[in-house]
Amino acid sequence: MNTTPLPTIAIIGGGPAGLMAAEKLVAMGDAVTVYDRMPTVGRKFLMAGRGGLNITHSEPLDRFISRYDAASAWLRPVIEAFPPTALREWCKSLGLETFVGSSGRIFPKGLKASPLLRAWLRRLNAAGVKFAPRHTWKGWDENGSLLFTDAEGRTLSIHPDATILALGGASWPRLGSDGSWVEILRAQNIGVAPLRPANCGFIAPWSDVFSTRFAGQPLKPVTIFFDGQKRQGEAMITREGLEGGVIYSLCPALRDAIDATGEAVLTLDLRPGLSAEALAVRLQMPRGRQSASTYLRKSAGLSPMALGLMRESLGSAALPTDPATLVDLIKNTKIKLTATAPLARAISSAGGVVRDEIDTHFMLKKKPGTFVIGEMLDWEAPTGGYLLQASFSMAVAAAEGLGEYLKNRS
Repeated sequence: MNTTPLPTIAIIGGGPAGLMAAEKLVAMGDAVTVYDRMPTVGRKFLMAGRGGLNITHSEPLDRFISRYDAASAWLRPVIEAFPPTALREWCKSLGLETFVGSSGRIFPKGLKASPLLRAWLRRLNAAGVKFAPRHTWKGWDENGSLLFTDAEGRTLSIHPDATILALGGASWPRLGSDGSWVEILRAQNIGVAPLRPANCGFIAPWSDVFSTRFAGQPLKPVTIFFDGQKRQGEAMITREGLEGGVIYSLCPALRDAIDATGEAVLTLDLRPGLSAEALAVRLQMPRGRQSASTYLRKSAGLSPMALGLMRESLGSAALPTDPATLVDLIKNTKIKLTATAPLARAISSAGGVVRDEIDTHFMLKKKPGTFVIGEMLDWEAPTGGYLLQASFSMAVAAAEGLGEYLKNRS
């Protein structure tokens, strides 16, 4: 009878990356415990699925990988090893079929995250994964043991054979990922880029009249230009500014411009389905005794919100009456953004452990036996399934790398 104890693995963070790593490692024969500071795991995962769990995307793999921009090169082999097709098969193995939506995004047929998470946790429990909720990670002691405080405030010292850190970024901290790990790693001389909002809204200096009237209303359809990029889709007016898919897709460029100059100026085409020439013809119609708003609504098909945006771009100036100037304003309305919305309200975060601090297996070079995955690393991706796919793929790669580490150590 083999009495050799199983390798012990501590996974800190019970989000998708941590749970996927746990599944792979327990299947390798390791004794796995998932530690999380919240009472239950997967809280942000559940929140992400409230409006429909977009788990990955169906576009061709090369195009898919290009969405990660600066991180594409090092993420390519990771995603190729566990691509969207593999993630769909994994969902199927849990009893959840997936489908491709009209936008190419992939969802479980029930749309919600909760059935998937319940099935997943049943599998993990049956496989022997242990869970330690309400355990807050505090770093390492002088002997290299992991330090935690539990729900009663007691300090616990644990010395596993290897560790995976999957603590997330710093968006939606009330769901578990609060970024408190940043200073712990910096104290170990591990390079961590500042955490910043990603896939976030932006602040615009709306007038009280505009924000009161239009906050919460969708701006569609709209075409937005910024820094040589063109985006078509839908945005949402908020009391403080703008958010929504078309804004999220421009987030890195907008954020960098604001960091550099204090502002980012968007150009909005408020009638994207109508050419400037066709619009000019419409604006030759006699105005008669109509107000400017009524005239533009009837002749140019502008909504009250579009008219409000035109007025916001002009500040205190009146709407022009000259048709050519009006056409230019409608097709090129300028909106100034002055800041990102708070990190706590962002969908995800950029920044984190810099790439040079980990090897190709996601192990920290300065902390052998400790692996880092998911949003803790310095990368970002647009919405559309890219965030979850990369987190799952990193977890699979790190689990395999951890297995090699233990094999080489023995």
